Amino acid sequence: MDIQKVGVIGAGQMGNGIAHVMALAGYDVLLSDVSQQALDNALTIVRGNMARQASRGKIGEDEMEAALARISTTLTLADIGKTDLVIEAATERETIKQAIFEDLQPHLLPHTILTSNTSSISITRLASRTDRPERFMGFHFMNPVPVMQLVELIRGIATDEETFASCKAVVDKLGKTAASAEDFPAFIVNRILMPMINEAVYTLYEGVGNVRSIDESMKLGANHPMGPLELADFIGLDTCLAIMNVLHDGLADTKYRPCPLLTKYVEAGWLGRKTQRGFYDYRGEIPVPTR
Repeated sequence: MDIQKVGVIGAGQMGNGIAHVMALAGYDVLLSDVSQQALDNALTIVRGNMARQASRGKIGEDEMEAALARISTTLTLADIGKTDLVIEAATERETIKQAIFEDLQPHLLPHTILTSNTSSISITRLASRTDRPERFMGFHFMNPVPVMQLVELIRGIATDEETFASCKAVVDKLGKTAASAEDFPAFIVNRILMPMINEAVYTLYEGVGNVRSIDESMKLGANHPMGPLELADFIGLDTCLAIMNVLHDGLADTKYRPCPLLTKYVEAGWLGRKTQRGFYDYRGEIPVPTR
């Protein structure tokens, strides 16, 4: 199927990044959110990120302006139904995602492909609540979207080959690399990454090391570009906890039990960079460990 217009639901960190790369690749993008402020902020962020790319010579000024002109916004979810490909990038809660797809369903074109940017939730289960499980799949971008090269494509049990091929063609046009993943909890990247982060939190919880020593050990001892606790703050501790709960519930293995300290930080509202406090305090000029 020739995809020309892409609808993105959710104008947060992932949604604005997806809109950014889609517009640069030549797609007309309709970005939706329940908040006008979120939409305005998203456009400001996209313009700023594209301007940074232009200043580094990665894109031309005319290319930037053309891409920005291809992004439009709406507060009306029904408008998204008139696109060829829908990418849902709302909060990582299954009930919210299900409600979005149910509200969108009456307004969809017959050929519209539905996808979710979920990092862990069952694609098969989400698809089963729609009228087109064969045209539904996981389209999982990595954060930050304009920088990261990987996209996980996840087939549900009913996803047909044409849908997969259409989404794979989009990834190719974006200049990114697709990894085909089966529909099991957290797919590939987060199935491996989140237990490592959770283990780093356990290492902190048990007093084996402090925040700085744990992060420095993994950066210098394992050549990771970012320490696991710093990375957790970047991802969002609420998202990390949500994915660990999906792994724990979906695979019923105690090795995926979320660390109580991770739960405590989320209960405190210390979710990382987005709330200015997590395993580091970001309210000053230099991040300071909180433990």
